[in-house]
Amino acid sequence: MEEIELTTSALQEEEFNKKIDWKLWKRLLSYAMRHKVMFIGIILLMLLVSFGDIFYPQLTRYAIDNIITRGEEGYRLILPFALVYLAVIAIQGAGVVLFILFCGRLEMAMAYDIRQDAFKKLQQLSFSYYDRTAVGYIMARMVGDIPRLSEMIAWSLTDIFWSSGFIIGCICFLIGMNWKLALVVLLVLPPLAVISVYFQRRILKQQRIVRKQNSRITGAFNEGITGAVTTKTLVREARNFDEFKAEAGTMKKASIKAAVFSAMFTPIVITLGSIATATALYAGGRTVIAPTVFGVGMTIGVLSSFIAYTTQLFDPMQQLAGIFAEMQSAQASAERVISLLDTPEDIRDSEEVVEKYGDCFEPKKENWEEITGSVEFKNVSFAYKNGEKVLKDFDLKVRPGERIALVGETGAGKSTIVNLVCRFYEPTEGSILIDGTDYRERSQLWLQSRLGYVLQSPHLFSGTIRDNIRYARKDASDEEVVNAAKLVHADEFISKLEKGYDTEVGEGGARLSTGQKQLISFARVILADPRIFVLDEATSSIDTETETLIQNAIGTVLQNRTSFIVAHRLSTIRSCDRILVIRGGRITEEGTHRELLKLRGYYYNLYTTQFTENTAQQVLA
Repeated sequence: MEEIELTTSALQEEEFNKKIDWKLWKRLLSYAMRHKVMFIGIILLMLLVSFGDIFYPQLTRYAIDNIITRGEEGYRLILPFALVYLAVIAIQGAGVVLFILFCGRLEMAMAYDIRQDAFKKLQQLSFSYYDRTAVGYIMARMVGDIPRLSEMIAWSLTDIFWSSGFIIGCICFLIGMNWKLALVVLLVLPPLAVISVYFQRRILKQQRIVRKQNSRITGAFNEGITGAVTTKTLVREARNFDEFKAEAGTMKKASIKAAVFSAMFTPIVITLGSIATATALYAGGRTVIAPTVFGVGMTIGVLSSFIAYTTQLFDPMQQLAGIFAEMQSAQASAERVISLLDTPEDIRDSEEVVEKYGDCFEPKKENWEEITGSVEFKNVSFAYKNGEKVLKDFDLKVRPGERIALVGETGAGKSTIVNLVCRFYEPTEGSILIDGTDYRERSQLWLQSRLGYVLQSPHLFSGTIRDNIRYARKDASDEEVVNAAKLVHADEFISKLEKGYDTEVGEGGARLSTGQKQLISFARVILADPRIFVLDEATSSIDTETETLIQNAIGTVLQNRTSFIVAHRLSTIRSCDRILVIRGGRITEEGTHRELLKLRGYYYNLYTTQFTENTAQQVLA
């Protein structure tokens, strides 16, 4: 579908091609260290459990050499032996229960912390980030990657301590029992290491593809759902399915390859372990019968213990290899989450500004100057990343309370101008002054908390109409909410609804018409009492009746507020103080409605064309 193609081409994710980055995993471990007591407790429990596992073969050795082979004399030791064995089991059982409890809590705590940081980062990121990043990519990181990482660190990485402790303990006992035979057994470790590196690299490569495709598929789902009406009207179902099938097929192939590499790796480790065990059994069996090149004779109990250690030694090695393979897989998720957390804001306050004015989470409102509403563009040039300049040496002075209309063809720079006023973007060259001061010398929140912005396609949040209007000011009373609605003539239709202001709007306001959503968003902005008002094509998608209501409200609402109105319907801007015709990033005509009509230029032609079309429609109606 068109939306999917945009998502997967124009809004590309950054590529990750590095090897395992231990600094990245150290960064993730810092989240575990926020819960230091729990994390250290898990490590100690793992070491305790591994010590118990190491101790079992020694108990078997003691039982064979001191109880079974000594007949009745050894039977007297059965009771104390059984008590010791039960004690080890009890300690291990308690350790495992506590381990599961702590790991579960750590997993949930880490997921909570990472999500909190990621969501906070999303609040801080500049407007441009959302312009170039698909929603599906962000959702894949928040919903899929974060839980995977918290599970990986809480369970798999802590298992490293058990595996490491057990391996070290096994090797020490093997060397202590027969160092020559132990060296023969350990000869399989170098080839095992080489094989592990080989498979881990290939698993990582495929998992990176899987995670990337997962993001693309999530984006495709999102676009497919939000663009369902477009899909139906353009009869694109079959083509959409084919495109989605291709994306899913790429993910399927990469997943199968990763699974195949993992499946091949495990039997190789088992085979190497079996060779080592067979060698130990053969050579050890001979030493039981008679001393050999491997040293003095071994008792049956020692041989049994040696074989047990040899067999068990490769279980944690296999587990370690699996953990590292899983880390290779999770590396792709880790890279995406950390890249989100480390994404720099394109618009960022300086340290001096933050020190004085605070930031969006900890504002220092006591230091904020009042905004009267004068706006000035001084030699402003602006270009989007990897694009040509939209504005070139743009100059404009706006007095406090003045109503400015921006008119021009698509791509002329109208929305860019208002986005620069709102500091969603900053000038590439030149400066923008608010009340005579470069707005980069003030905090973003200082400006944006006194802005009102009504979009062409208003967004409502799930909840009631009252909740959506109050979204601008959570402490607003019900009376203030109703007054704001009345001011923009939204109260008229709200009162006719069965539940009035308590009516659920649905996801994105789906239960309301475009005009009703626009009126609610207008009321929401009014409740915030902004000093600078922006209407960006706010009446282009609504019916004539709603447009009339908004026009009537504009005269009252915008009084004594500096306002910028980007308009396609010129009937909404006739009363503006100044109308600016923007063409090619410059002001080509400027004046009141009457003055521009007298010029008989671009504005005159545009207005007369619209007037003729509207008149014809009224006659035909």
